[in-house]
Amino acid sequence: MKIIKTLILLSATIAISSFFTSCSKDKGCTDPVALNFDQKAETDDGSCIYPTSPPPAATTASVNITFTHNFDGTIVTANDFNTIQYTNQFGNQMSISKLKYLISDVRFYKANGDSVVVDGYNFIDLTNTTTLSYALGSVGHDTYTGIGFNIGFNVIDNISNYYPDLNAISWNWPAGLGGGYHYMQLEGQYIDNNSATANYAYHYGTAREINLTNDTIYHPNYTLAQINGVTIAGSAVNIEIKMNIAEWFKNTYTWDLNVYNTMLMPNYNAQILMKQNAPTVFSLGTVN
Repeated sequence: MKIIKTLILLSATIAISSFFTSCSKDKGCTDPVALNFDQKAETDDGSCIYPTSPPPAATTASVNITFTHNFDGTIVTANDFNTIQYTNQFGNQMSISKLKYLISDVRFYKANGDSVVVDGYNFIDLTNTTTLSYALGSVGHDTYTGIGFNIGFNVIDNISNYYPDLNAISWNWPAGLGGGYHYMQLEGQYIDNNSATANYAYHYGTAREINLTNDTIYHPNYTLAQINGVTIAGSAVNIEIKMNIAEWFKNTYTWDLNVYNTMLMPNYNAQILMKQNAPTVFSLGTVN
């Protein structure tokens, strides 16, 4: 009987010893791939943490255009309106009392000849600072060789009464002159040949031609402005586009306000000269 009791006691002792031995093993993450791998752990407790894949690198940036204005380098804002303080290429002393214009379909030219076009338009009014900024949205990362945009609408987009926001501000071009919308309104005063103060209204849009056979021809007359290129990278890019107002009066036609001042909308020759001078009006400013 003593032998049997001894064996039972010994077996119990061994079982208890084994139980405490197994419980004493270190627990933790035993997977070497895990971020919290524990070399001392003998039992995996399900606590392993694994690295996540990094987010894919951005391939586009949010692009915004800021429009600024000058007269041969002198900054122009609405605060400078209604004071005769500028002199155009011809020598006319003049002021600015209104500057409104529309640009559409901004595009970015690639080195391979392709282009990325951002459909849409922006109406700029110097008396409303919120219109001086145009959010284009996402544009792909690339080094673009140039930027282009329409001054006004092209033939497809220049549809009479189509845009409620432009209708609300009376931006329409008269139906009898071809319809659609203005491209620009530039107004002010100048000192005329009699040293008197006179008004001018440089309104740019569709050109109506009446030919020798009395037929009416409407010329779209909008301009595709093209300026230097930019590199689009990172998450956000702001592009400054500068309008030199003085360029509307030179390059290539030297504008005499004594000759072309008011009633220019129905004046075919004046409209063609505006288009002729338009390409050099815009340039690239700072990019950041």
